[in-house]
Amino acid sequence: MDKDQPNKPQFEEHHHRHHSKRRHHRRFHPWRWLGVIVLLFLFAGGSYAWYIYHNVKTTADGTYIPLNKSEEEKTKDQSNLKNKKPLSILIMGTDTGALGRTEARGRTDTLILMTVNPQTKKTTMTSIPRDTMAQMMGSKGINIQKINAAYSLGGADESVKSVSTLLNVPIQQYAVINMGGLEKIVDAVGGVDIDVPFSFKSEQDHYKHQFTKGKMHLDGSAALAYVRMRYEDPRGDYGRAQRQRQVITAILEAAPSMNTLSHFKTLTEQVKGNFRTSLSFEDMIKLYQNYRPATAKIEQDFVQGVGAYLNGSSYQIASTPELQRVSKKIRQNLGLKEAPLKNEETKQNALNPDFNWQAENSSGYEVQGADKVN
Repeated sequence: MDKDQPNKPQFEEHHHRHHSKRRHHRRFHPWRWLGVIVLLFLFAGGSYAWYIYHNVKTTADGTYIPLNKSEEEKTKDQSNLKNKKPLSILIMGTDTGALGRTEARGRTDTLILMTVNPQTKKTTMTSIPRDTMAQMMGSKGINIQKINAAYSLGGADESVKSVSTLLNVPIQQYAVINMGGLEKIVDAVGGVDIDVPFSFKSEQDHYKHQFTKGKMHLDGSAALAYVRMRYEDPRGDYGRAQRQRQVITAILEAAPSMNTLSHFKTLTEQVKGNFRTSLSFEDMIKLYQNYRPATAKIEQDFVQGVGAYLNGSSYQIASTPELQRVSKKIRQNLGLKEAPLKNEETKQNALNPDFNWQAENSSGYEVQGADKVN
């Protein structure tokens, strides 16, 4: 193994409701694709390497949309990157452009908060179910909606603020991919290899796919259907979140292949058209240089909720102890002390003392004092 490469990462996924743990031993380097480009530029030489570098930089520049931050916050973020401080990135997948959807902005079907700590050589990926009840931080008054609505209301800024407030953790950066573009990106990397957990059929609009338990190679259309299926999964949103992480992992693993290089122009075009991030090209270089050791151990988790109806809509409501547990875990990986959660979600939980938190689905939860519940 190359000395520059991190050790083979360990995967740990925690299903806290059932108190079980699984370890996955798969190669997963979130910065691998960027690393290949950097190495090609530095060592390959010649016009082709320059062509690749130029196209990657142009693509990265086209995807860069910073968060609305003060100059002081921006300076602190840059200092943290330079000094290898722990980092948090909110990864989002929107439903715009997929399966005929034409909304201008869309909601986020995928929400994964990734924390990266190069000192402890540990990365956490925490999925937040799209139906999780949350206050929209950026809307007027107390606006309670599903967490996936934040992006449609105020873009990445509102999503970052809402997740940050929900879990009481700082979030420095974001990355968002249009799920309509996921299909083309998967095709550009030559498809992805997935270990399908159970057999099922997917029929969405005019697309029909059959998935068989075990290892399968999926093209873009199949991969999109795979991550979107929800109702046939016994774990619902939680199972879908796991499948979304599977596909993201598989894309990153497939990206450095020679097959990808032969489709390089197509890949960069699809990334530029379907990907946005607050990370500049220079930030990405720093991430690759300074944060690769954190991929030695990757721990996966999710926010567990209880199903309930609010104003006729199906929600997942996370208990205060569950929110506190997730907050503590994320803050630990960021090198921060545990802090008591005190937000609108915990306030509403306290106003519902008789709600059955032990059930998968329950009734009787009422939001009180909010200006809007949708």
